[in-house]
Amino acid sequence: MKDYILALDQGTTSSRAILFGADGSIAGKAQQNFKQYYPQPGWVEHDPLEIWESERSVCAQALKESGAAGCVKGVGITNQRETTILWDRASGRPVYNAIVWQCRRTAGIADALKEKRGVSEMIAEKTGLLPDAYFSGTKLKWLLDNVPNARYRAERGELLFGTVETWLIWKLTGGKVHVTDYSNASRTMLFNIHTLTWDEELCKLMDIPMCLLPKPVSNSEVYGTVAEGIEGLEALAGVPICGAAGDQQAALFGQGCFERGEAKNTYGTGCFTLMNIGAKPVRSRAGLVTTVGWSIGGKTTYALEGSVFNAGSAIQWLRDELHMLGSAHECDLLAESVEDTGGVYLVPAFTGLGAPYWDMYARGCIVGITRGTTRAHIARAVLEAIAYQVTDLMTAMRQDAGCEIRVLRVDGGASVSDLMMQLQSDLLRIPVDRPEMVETTAFGAAALAGLSAGVWKDAAELRALRVSERIFEPLREQYACEEQYRGWKRAVSCAQGWIEA
Repeated sequence: MKDYILALDQGTTSSRAILFGADGSIAGKAQQNFKQYYPQPGWVEHDPLEIWESERSVCAQALKESGAAGCVKGVGITNQRETTILWDRASGRPVYNAIVWQCRRTAGIADALKEKRGVSEMIAEKTGLLPDAYFSGTKLKWLLDNVPNARYRAERGELLFGTVETWLIWKLTGGKVHVTDYSNASRTMLFNIHTLTWDEELCKLMDIPMCLLPKPVSNSEVYGTVAEGIEGLEALAGVPICGAAGDQQAALFGQGCFERGEAKNTYGTGCFTLMNIGAKPVRSRAGLVTTVGWSIGGKTTYALEGSVFNAGSAIQWLRDELHMLGSAHECDLLAESVEDTGGVYLVPAFTGLGAPYWDMYARGCIVGITRGTTRAHIARAVLEAIAYQVTDLMTAMRQDAGCEIRVLRVDGGASVSDLMMQLQSDLLRIPVDRPEMVETTAFGAAALAGLSAGVWKDAAELRALRVSERIFEPLREQYACEEQYRGWKRAVSCAQGWIEA
């Protein structure tokens, strides 16, 4: 009888469940989109109950498809990070919608922190982050300050806070387990990445009652077991939930980047470049952040990270808001129909610019349009914009790392674009390695759970499961790529400064 690990991959726009065999093969999977809420410009919300119901539904579907429900040895969870949920401890009802990582409503809170003398330095030193609306701490403060009676109830111990993996673990265990893994905790701006504990000084700074916070735990251990009586998941009752990591750390692990200097980029709703920096955190001086990669068996691995807020979401924007595309794949087909963008640059700063700019007030723009500009040029400009943003991140990473990055491993939905992967290799002047099995984020969660459950014995066994599907090598002349990149930097300057703080 085969052993399987069930991975829950809860993303920004969809919930997914994938059943992995011990050989890394996929025995069953399911996916379901859920609604995005935009109550004001720059605000992004999700319904936590929709997240739970969609994840429960896809788990049931994947188990049914595989026929292996009785052979699941563990459950691993990976999630959209920073997204913030506040719920009633007794009823399990959220007190407000989840505030999504992309949401910029708390920019004013972040600005106020920056204005306090020495605070930015303290936050960077303790958390590896910088004051920004991106991280969970400012979102939690907003909820406590703006939801009626939330602060009063929080101080009485009636409410619980969690990022999405915390919420899912709590729901799966029938409300018995309130934990967060170290990688997700390190994205809150409340967590000391050196001591791996919540920081009392930071909580006081943001006026966060510590009784709200989940217990921090490692990324590969038994947190609890699936409760009985969950509709569609009856066969999982008693199965250990034993692995969790934020989606980008899970992808780094799933890509087998176990050694210092190994890096990956995930092309999803946003773009996230992470590099393993080993057992000691490195302070970024080039606009990146330092984060916990994972902690297993008492050994913690850290990573440098650069985050792009809008990447695949720009393709979705062309499809859903501008109706220029019938499908995401059509973006590739249109882009390939022209040799270049005709001088057009698109900066998708829909919710500000992330690393290395950290400009909460930048907004998207298109420059270089002429009467001859077609939708094909704009489609290509979107793909190029994604590659340019990753180049921004990698340039900063090379400055901080103190070691050369020899190859970039890639994953995520948009990594299927051969055109964009070739553009990326040309711009970076290094190989871009796309794996045969592109579900690396979900596999990372499965791998962490599988190590705890005994399905895999060590990192070497996991690394052996990774097979390259294609490696893209630089083809274009370097001078031409550098000239294009200079144009991109000019376009970014146009996107900055539209909205004053």
